[in-house]
Amino acid sequence: MVEIILKKVSPSLYQALGVYLPLITTNCAILGVAILVIQNEFNLIESVLFAVANAVGFGLALVIFAGIREQMELVDLPKGMRGVPTSLVIAGLLSMAFMGFAGLV
Repeated sequence: MVEIILKKVSPSLYQALGVYLPLITTNCAILGVAILVIQNEFNLIESVLFAVANAVGFGLALVIFAGIREQMELVDLPKGMRGVPTSLVIAGLLSMAFMGFAGLV
């Protein structure tokens, strides 16, 4: 989403950041994990397990999202739902699905 918004709002900044934009967003995810570890006062073992679980969850979400988007290329969608609208609907459905895992641990 950041890429799409940045591309429309500030094309010059989008061009300047280039390949570093996904790296910046990934660093934000890593910073978020570090902040949550500090707020929850985890010890070393809990911190490592929390970080690994977040990495696996993030990777799983990326793989699922990529697979669904690949399938959406093959489906005949109405013109108004192609691209970003479908991506937003998929992201919303995936977020609700992953919210189901919140109470497991």
